[in-house]
Amino acid sequence: MIRIITIIFLLLFVLSCDNNTENKIYVAATTDVHGVIFGNVPASGNEARYSLSTAAGYFRSLDSQKLILLDNGDNLQGSPSVYYYNFEDTLVDHLWPRVLNYLDYDALTVGNHDIEAGHSVYDRIRSEYNAPMLAANAVSTVTGEPYFTPYTIIRQDGFKIAVMGLITPGVPGWLPEILYSGIEFEDMVISARKWMPVILEEDPDIVIGLFHSGWNESYGGGDIGSFKNENASLSVAREVPGFDLIFIGHDHDLMNDFLVTDTGDSVLIIDGGSHARFISLAEIQFSGNKDPEIISIKGSSVRTDTLQLNKDFEDHFKGDYKIISEYINRPIGYLDRTISSRESYFGDSDFMDLIHQVQMQTSNADVSFAAPLSFDVKIDSGILRVNDMFNLYRFENMLYTMQLSGEEIDRYLEYSSSMWFSTLTAGENRILKYQDGSNNMLQNRYYNFDSASGIEYSVDLRKEDGQKVEISGFSDGRAFYADSLYSVALNSYRGNGGGGHLERGCGLSKEEIKERIIRSTDKDLRYYMIKWIENTDTIRIESDNNWKLIPEKIIDNLSETEIIGLFNRE
Repeated sequence: MIRIITIIFLLLFVLSCDNNTENKIYVAATTDVHGVIFGNVPASGNEARYSLSTAAGYFRSLDSQKLILLDNGDNLQGSPSVYYYNFEDTLVDHLWPRVLNYLDYDALTVGNHDIEAGHSVYDRIRSEYNAPMLAANAVSTVTGEPYFTPYTIIRQDGFKIAVMGLITPGVPGWLPEILYSGIEFEDMVISARKWMPVILEEDPDIVIGLFHSGWNESYGGGDIGSFKNENASLSVAREVPGFDLIFIGHDHDLMNDFLVTDTGDSVLIIDGGSHARFISLAEIQFSGNKDPEIISIKGSSVRTDTLQLNKDFEDHFKGDYKIISEYINRPIGYLDRTISSRESYFGDSDFMDLIHQVQMQTSNADVSFAAPLSFDVKIDSGILRVNDMFNLYRFENMLYTMQLSGEEIDRYLEYSSSMWFSTLTAGENRILKYQDGSNNMLQNRYYNFDSASGIEYSVDLRKEDGQKVEISGFSDGRAFYADSLYSVALNSYRGNGGGGHLERGCGLSKEEIKERIIRSTDKDLRYYMIKWIENTDTIRIESDNNWKLIPEKIIDNLSETEIIGLFNRE
């Protein structure tokens, strides 16, 4: 009898000790990598300060038995490494799934720029991933069920982890419908409320949100808590109980902080920047393996620019590196002068004239609208290669031709100017608008500053917003009338409402914007740029100097100083 009691006591003691044992798992996440895979930049020979290759070494340094690895989307756009396998060689397995499989990722959420690659790409590669593609609020219009996987259960080191994926519902405002046909993007809060009870029925030890959506609900004029807000991550965290940890992205920003929910609980929010510059890391400590409870969750952002390239990773994908290097190093033409995007923020520039030139000749439109899609790049005169096109034009936008009235064209330019240019007064001596207290952080995103070609106009910085632009006529000598309709070339991001130029600027509703679209290219604009250049012996940029800032003498003096401050160099 004493022996039986002793055995029972020992068993209870062991079980008690087990439940009091502290166990730890790590959750690492990348977001908005945009195809920055290799530590050596193809065709340049330069070593990148950050990449998935540098991140790979850090992943390998963690205990694989205690590591969960996640990705938060926007990977199928932004570099030749993914563009090549998206559109050039579609017969072999895509590079990006092979990279994530090699690194043993457990789940990934779909981003808006992944949708931008089109059905032919993301539908093709879904089966190539070992991990599920998540997006609970991307719903099939045919079945009413999620088009991708709504959530997944991961078992690691004896723990049960649930991961719910959500994508920003702003996709229809930026992309042509053909790229997401058959998919409706639900409000994030509504979708999270729908799926949280389903997840909790699985009785997970921890619930993680993997949201391709940012934290600033006011961005782009949005209202906090508004329906289908582009950046509703914090609203979900506040209003939907059940999350212990949420990784966010999309905004290329950084965050590592706890948020108090409407129920008084707290949830850790980690935003991971972009382009593999940072790894988001959560260290979760549990009490015991039997009915484990979370003791603590600690978040951090690991910089990758201080890490070493992972030789095993580089060796494993050296064949892909060679293929991509040969592709982007291919000569396509000759450029007669060096061009820089820097000049584009202070007046007409050769950099923008080249983009306008391609858009006008491809569309035969009366007017072209375009923005610099790279903040600070230079393309040297001489041989142009495929790689230069990724500096000239970063995104896979279609080219739209729309119909706008002369008055709407004027309002469009007024809106663009109001986001960009200050009003010169006795107390203001800077040309551009900056964030409060900053001398070099712009108030608005550079890719939303559109200039025009095909018309002659000036922007008078002595006047108030909404009254700065003066259009004198077409560049070919035709008269310009406010009540006449004209054809306008612009990219599909802008043509679907991106940046607010057509809605808030021109005053068009979403339905009216769709009705104004005359035609669209069937391939992205970069494709047509490459073909256009290949069909031209030497690219001689038609510098039309069709627009300027006034008063010119004051602008010339101010811009020299401002350029130094904006780009932090002489």
